[in-house]
Amino acid sequence: MSQLFQPIAAAKGDAGETHTFAGLKLDSGETLSPVIIAWKTYGTLNAEKSNAFLLCHALTGDQYAAEAHPVTGKPGWWASMVGPGLPIDTNRFHVICVNVIGGCMGSSGPHAVNASTGKPYGLSFPVITIRDMVRAQAMLLDHLGIASLFCAAGGSMGGMQVLQWAASYPERVFAALPLATAARHSAQNIAFHEVGRQAIMADPDWAGGDYIAQGTNPKKGLAVARMAAHITYLSEAALHRKFGRNLQNREAVSYAFDADFQVESYLRHQGLSFVDRFDANAYLYITRAMDYFDLAADYDGVLANAFKGAATRFCVASFTSDWLFPTAESKKIVHALNAAGANVSFVEFATDKGHDAFLLDMPEMFQTLRGFIDAAAVARGL
Repeated sequence: MSQLFQPIAAAKGDAGETHTFAGLKLDSGETLSPVIIAWKTYGTLNAEKSNAFLLCHALTGDQYAAEAHPVTGKPGWWASMVGPGLPIDTNRFHVICVNVIGGCMGSSGPHAVNASTGKPYGLSFPVITIRDMVRAQAMLLDHLGIASLFCAAGGSMGGMQVLQWAASYPERVFAALPLATAARHSAQNIAFHEVGRQAIMADPDWAGGDYIAQGTNPKKGLAVARMAAHITYLSEAALHRKFGRNLQNREAVSYAFDADFQVESYLRHQGLSFVDRFDANAYLYITRAMDYFDLAADYDGVLANAFKGAATRFCVASFTSDWLFPTAESKKIVHALNAAGANVSFVEFATDKGHDAFLLDMPEMFQTLRGFIDAAAVARGL
């Protein structure tokens, strides 16, 4: 296999720590065997193993939450939140961030080699769910000897994982921070994901999902998928403020199909840079996992039943300009938690930065989340 098509982390950087497990039973009924899980840690686990803080990454994230990414060289996706003296303080907490199964930064995914065939899985990789991702994380924590988490936190797809953790393993999660998320994926969000998947599959270089064996790479399709998705992470106000109708390196329109406008150039850059660090089939699998997420469906259609009897402390957060996971979806979670008698606080941050606001430098968010984390740490005896 050529260097280009090695697992991305192994080819271009350090995947962090990895461990191979014998197998994992999936929601689909299939068993993924063996299972490789890759993760990174920050800070020191205390003697009681009571200060473990799990970060759950979003769709295009990975385990590099608080350090330079080995492929892009850019800061970690939550470097503003995680580190010494920051709200998620690595002087106090042992932070663990796991690359989800189905991903492409060291954990088992469609790009990986199937041990039974000696060839990349491609579309023979089993379909995975958010609950499968969480099961794999729980299996890793068992391996690490961590019986319970001080806190699980994440935004978007990461927030889905946090909710699944609280539902599946309530006794293992002392505090939970689901940000900019929902208890199920909406029809609109499924539709956007389908546009992205179709863009990938329409690229001739996708080769029916067998592009690694064929020596091709559907970069154009994946770039378009990223461009379409990236629009949903922003708000109209943010796009207008940043770009408006400004032209890109020209004084007049070209009357052609070059990138006349700055916003066009920006989206093209986002698409092209994305293909260097992400696998096209992994994009198909992870978006499908988000589409299938419907927490209430596992509890007779009643979301409150997912949290019945939970002792976990929750802080649910949303953002006013997030139209991908609007505040109404967070309020549904809060209402369900209230109905279940859970300990829950809720905050809506006023911002025009859109869905991606949870990843950005927002002092009000930092202060609020720090307050929740500090109060929970006192209650935990940390």
